[in-house]
Amino acid sequence: MRTVPVLLSLGLCLMSACSEIVEITVSEEVINPCYLGNGVEWDPYDEALSWGRDLSEEDWATLYERLDYMQPQYVRCMINSPFTYYTGSGFDDERNSGNLLKLLTYCQSRGIMVVYGEYNPPTWEMKGSQEWVQASVRHLNWLVADKGFDCIKHFVIFNEPDGNWASTNGDFAFWKEMVGRFSEEMAKYPVLKEKVSLAGPDAVIDYHNPASEYDAAGWLKATVDQVPQIGIYDMHAYPGQRYVRSGEFQERLSALKELTDRPIILGEAGFKYFSDPADSLLAREYWKRVEGHPFTKGSDCNMLVYDVFYALDMPLLAMSVMNSGFSGAAAWMLDDAMHSNGDSGATEDIKLWGMWNTLGSEVFNDPSQEDVRPWYYTWSLMCKSFPSGSRILKLEGPMPEGLAAVAAQTPSGSYSLAFVNFGDRPRTVSVKLPSAPEGYDVQLFTDKLYQPQPFSGKITLPSQSFALISL
Repeated sequence: MRTVPVLLSLGLCLMSACSEIVEITVSEEVINPCYLGNGVEWDPYDEALSWGRDLSEEDWATLYERLDYMQPQYVRCMINSPFTYYTGSGFDDERNSGNLLKLLTYCQSRGIMVVYGEYNPPTWEMKGSQEWVQASVRHLNWLVADKGFDCIKHFVIFNEPDGNWASTNGDFAFWKEMVGRFSEEMAKYPVLKEKVSLAGPDAVIDYHNPASEYDAAGWLKATVDQVPQIGIYDMHAYPGQRYVRSGEFQERLSALKELTDRPIILGEAGFKYFSDPADSLLAREYWKRVEGHPFTKGSDCNMLVYDVFYALDMPLLAMSVMNSGFSGAAAWMLDDAMHSNGDSGATEDIKLWGMWNTLGSEVFNDPSQEDVRPWYYTWSLMCKSFPSGSRILKLEGPMPEGLAAVAAQTPSGSYSLAFVNFGDRPRTVSVKLPSAPEGYDVQLFTDKLYQPQPFSGKITLPSQSFALISL
């Protein structure tokens, strides 16, 4: 297994640029007074056993090291019950639980909030089964009360219930009924009643299932108006590049946030480069890479996670989340070794979306897949530098086209700012903090992450770069 590379020297990358200075002031105006934080989807490798190769202790040690660097503020962890506690004829909480217990033990030890749930019922025919409701809640209680994993704060009962790929097939009334039934069952367990709330609706932004009466905004509004059992709102988002870079995606999130004054998080977040003609060159490259690929058919993957530009797109998405008033985003996803398309167990069509593939050597005969990909570094900085409890602050000053930024005051009282220059020219930015800049550093990412350098109040971002200012 390869570990996190040593960061390279910044050298001359912070050279002066021949451009006018962009002046930015971190104001005291609060966008979000208590940001929950950025994190990642980390599922417990349910299919690894079916692939004939579970994770080794060395694999887990490497995962822990990489996650310790990232410091995710929350983890979304979803299971597939046919691979875990559903035996095919009954229910067994201990069945294939080893990886899940290791994952939750890590989150518990690091104080990471977990949004936990099930992708679907054990079989689609069981979607309304009270036997499943009872077994699912009993399994949740086994984890939280019996095993002590009170890092689990929220519970998802159906993944993306608005989708035509889900057992619910967009039936809001049915989903609402099941929320009520799960809530009633959870109330029977004192620990769950006290410590765990339901998350929903888990709907996909900018998607509308023709079989559903609501689009994603409608699902959220109906949930706010009709489903009081929900403790935290969560949505999913897979925008295109132009959509995010134009600012339209942030506008969409802001409109959704106006529907409630309670926290909303993105339970899944990533990019899909297919629906917008402006992204056609990216889509063409995607399908070129899929053709003849040995372990994905392109059914549900992102072949561009290897590219440097993805290390700019993902923090840019996070900036949209933070500046819109949302309360967090979990990147889809940590590791290619977590899922096959349709949870079929087929190693020739995995969901290739991750920051690496832990089983690249053992299952896929390609050790290079175990290397960390560029977006791991920038997403890690968006997690660790904006910890849970941060106050997201408004930035004042004109932001030129091709430049985006976000600022926060952390619980310690210091400030963190992130910038993405996705334009075709360097940008020199003068930053006015509410306090003196002494002690602050700049970290720069272009094609790699450079060693921190002292911040003196002004930075230069090369074209196609990411920078972070923090104490």
